[in-house]
Amino acid sequence: MLPMVNDAREARAILDCLKYTPEGRRGVALGIAHDGYSGGPVLEKLAQANEPTTLFCQIETATGVENAFEIAAVDGVDCLWVGHFDLSASLGVPGEFHHKKFLDAIDRVARACREHGKACGRLVPDIATSIDYWHRGFDFLCYSGDVWALQAAVKAGVDGIRAGIEGVEAAGAEPVREAADPPPAASGKGKSGPGETDRGGKSKKR
Repeated sequence: MLPMVNDAREARAILDCLKYTPEGRRGVALGIAHDGYSGGPVLEKLAQANEPTTLFCQIETATGVENAFEIAAVDGVDCLWVGHFDLSASLGVPGEFHHKKFLDAIDRVARACREHGKACGRLVPDIATSIDYWHRGFDFLCYSGDVWALQAAVKAGVDGIRAGIEGVEAAGAEPVREAADPPPAASGKGKSGPGETDRGGKSKKR
């Protein structure tokens, strides 16, 4: 995943660094750690190395949106990924994700992906946004993030506790406060203090 991809020329330059020949111009070294120190036909090994690699071009500028169709047309580009905050800033509407300029850009990227058979993705903050973007043609949706999901869960729990307590207090109920149980008496098994007698009736001194 590479940020701020603005045109097909940049996408091809990235692919040159990502892919081995004949798909790119990545430097070659074989028979070392990354291929398990194994041998084999060179072209076959390079093809095997190229096969699992994927390229996500992040569309985060107005220029990237303008050139979305030519970027999606590049063989080797697998997904156009919208960086929504950067894109909104580039369009002059920072953080306004329902602004017409932003939504028009989103729809253009989705059309480019559909036309060239590429995945279309972005990070989504909530369920409603996920469904909306699925309808717009986005088929690679990343929901929230670990920190934000944990934060939302904790906030929901704390808010629920506070609301429940406020509801009970509004109804005039008082919390039950029982007196604490007295501490258990010492058993004194086999022990006696100064001036006490042991079980045999003899006085014990310390």
